[in-house]
Amino acid sequence: MFDRLNELETKFAELSEQISDAEVIADNARWRVLMKEHSDLTPVMDAYRQHKSLSESIEEAKELLNESSDEDLRQLAKDELKEAQAEIEKVAEELKVLLLPKDPNDDKNVIVEIRGGAGGDEAALFAYNLYRMYGYYAEKRRWKTEIMSVNENEIGGFKEVVFMIQGKGAYSRLKYESGVHRVQRVPETESQGRIHTSTVTVAVLPEAEDVDVNLDMNDVRVDVYRSSGNGGQSVNTTDSAVRVTHVPTGLVVACQDEKSQLKNKDKALKILRTKLYDMELEKQQSQLSAERRSQVGTGDRSERIRTYNYPQSRVTDHRIGLTLHRLDAVLAGDLDEILDTCITHDQAKKLQGEG
Repeated sequence: MFDRLNELETKFAELSEQISDAEVIADNARWRVLMKEHSDLTPVMDAYRQHKSLSESIEEAKELLNESSDEDLRQLAKDELKEAQAEIEKVAEELKVLLLPKDPNDDKNVIVEIRGGAGGDEAALFAYNLYRMYGYYAEKRRWKTEIMSVNENEIGGFKEVVFMIQGKGAYSRLKYESGVHRVQRVPETESQGRIHTSTVTVAVLPEAEDVDVNLDMNDVRVDVYRSSGNGGQSVNTTDSAVRVTHVPTGLVVACQDEKSQLKNKDKALKILRTKLYDMELEKQQSQLSAERRSQVGTGDRSERIRTYNYPQSRVTDHRIGLTLHRLDAVLAGDLDEILDTCITHDQAKKLQGEG
């Protein structure tokens, strides 16, 4: 570990010089890349400096113990030694986590797809609840949300909704939300007061940038048609809805939420790029099956990850064995305890894998 840290320390010093160089600053694109590298390495270097400082304190305390015959000084040295040794163990663990391979997508925006599963209207209503939950969470973190595509049912639920969340580190936290979310509650339409179980699938995809996916427009068929369902005044009066089909893969994306055909096309292509990028990631991940097994779940959309039980106000995340009895708070966007535990669990698994 320390050989690697010494290498990174040299690299960090070089980066510090480069980002202060007038020629580099003049080349904005290069400067941004170097600044990101410098920023990513800063917490590692801060922890490494702290480790070095504690090592020196430990050596000084040991020297004092060996050389001094003054009992008061010796006691002081013993106390300092004990404190520094406890602290250095914590910093060493922190360094191990900081040196874990970083997911290159962690800083990206995300496109979230929520679809009602088993349970019909009740599943669609819960899909809407989950959409609001992520919206509240994004608000708390000062991230921006934007609906890309939505298919509502007659009673205010979402059969399907696709939306983007823009904010630094959005994927690093929300990637743990992919999977099947199960709800247990008494539907409003249930006269007998029986609890029904419904499911909703959530897929969290890192937003693909132009550099991630080479999308050849010759492979894309674009169809326009009249919008339908809830919408603005132009619904059913202009061909503003857009459907794009990626012919080689058969992927289809439709958008009709904007009045402008151009805006709908732009959103549809953004989702298509992200889906193609996700397909490429899936391919890479299947080749790294051992690494996937070490993660919190597999991110598989068929895997049940969480249950929301309304009668008991209980939320249980099955992957990490965490149960919280504050359903209302979670649905109001209080997700940090669940996500922090997922991240810690994931890091622990990866550290075991490294060992």
